[in-house]
Amino acid sequence: MAEFENNMEFTGKAKSRPSSTSSSSLFSRSLTIHATSIDGTPKAYPNLSLNRTTSITKFYNPIESMGSSIRGKVKNLCRLFESSKSPKSIANESPQTKLKSVKSTVPDFRVSPFSSFNCSTIRLPGTEDRIVVYFTSLRGVRRTYEDCYAVRMIFRGFRVWIDERDISMDSAYRKELQSVLGEKNVSLPQVFIRGKHVGGADVIKSMFEIGELAKILEGFSVREPGFVCQGCGDVRFVPCGNCSGSRKVFDEDENMLKRCLECNENGLKRCPDCCS
Repeated sequence: MAEFENNMEFTGKAKSRPSSTSSSSLFSRSLTIHATSIDGTPKAYPNLSLNRTTSITKFYNPIESMGSSIRGKVKNLCRLFESSKSPKSIANESPQTKLKSVKSTVPDFRVSPFSSFNCSTIRLPGTEDRIVVYFTSLRGVRRTYEDCYAVRMIFRGFRVWIDERDISMDSAYRKELQSVLGEKNVSLPQVFIRGKHVGGADVIKSMFEIGELAKILEGFSVREPGFVCQGCGDVRFVPCGNCSGSRKVFDEDENMLKRCLECNENGLKRCPDCCS
C-alpha cells in the first residue's frame, strides 16, 4: 500500500508539472492576429504579434491618437492666421514702419460725420433754408423702408420741419436725386441739410448717437408737439384740383382730352399748406 501511494504521488506530481509548464508557455507565446479576406480564406499577419510583456497601448491608443489629430488641426488653423512675414523680417523692420502699421490698425476717431458734412461738395440748389429727405414709402424692400422710417422719426423727434420727397409718389424726385448725386442707382434715404449732402441712414444714425445732429439742426424753427397738416395729413401730397386725380382735362378749344400739366404721373401734387 505504501508503495502504491508513493507511485500515485509521483505520477500526480508528474502530471501536474506539464499543466504548469503548458500554462506558462501559453502566456509566453506570441499571439498572431488572423483576418479573413473577402473570399473567405484566412490571412495571417505575423508582424502584428502581441506578447505578454508588450502593452496594447503601444500599438493602439485612441486617446493619444485623438490628441495628436487635434494638435495637428490646431497647428493648421494657427498657420492660416499667421502673418506672411517671418519673425526675422519683423525684427528687421524699422521703428517708423512698425509705428505706421500700428496706426493703420487703430481707427481714427478724429474724423466725425460733422467734419464730413462741412466738407461736402454736393449741393442741392434752392434748399439752403431747409432739411430735405429723399425716401420711399413703399415696403418692397424691408431694409430700405426701415431705414427711411428711422431717419424720418429721428428728425421728427427734433420737431423740425422736413421737406419730405417721396420718390414712390413722384418719379421726378428720383430723377432729381440722380442728377444731383451723379449716380444711376441711388440708395435711400438721402438727406440734405442747408443745401449740403449729408448721407444716408447710417450717417444720420451715427450723428444722432454722438450728438452732432443736434448741433447741425440748431437755428431751424420748431413745430408744436403733435402738429399734423390739416391739408394732407403729413403725406405731403394731395389730389390734383384741376383734373381731380384723373390726369386728364378736356380742352374746349380743340374738343379733346389732354394730359393735365399740374400733377404728376399719379394725379397728385404737392400740398400747398405744408410744402409751399
